Amino acid sequence: MQTTPADRPQIVVLCGSTRFWDALTEATLYETAAGRIVLAPGCNLKQPHPLWAQPAQADRLKMMLDELHRQKINLADDVLVVNPGGYIGDSTRSEIDYARALGKPIRYTHPV
Repeated sequence: MQTTPADRPQIVVLCGSTRFWDALTEATLYETAAGRIVLAPGCNLKQPHPLWAQPAQADRLKMMLDELHRQKINLADDVLVVNPGGYIGDSTRSEIDYARALGKPIRYTHPV
């Protein structure tokens, strides 16, 4: 089990499908109110935006964001999987596997 340095709050990373953007936002609120530093997805590629308007842009950005999220998992003390209705997609499952390989504690917002 990983220990948190005494001089900083616990860092939690949120994992989950951006189709549940509102649930991710709500989890950020609760985790922050609990005194944790929250690392979460920063882009919702399911919503239109000029940064990923073209398919090639979206593909490049998705690959970069996947690697960035793995780095967030590296930084975190634990992982909170935001999984309304128990849903876990392929990308989230991959993130869970990555976190497990690092020995990160994993929590879920809904039963798996």
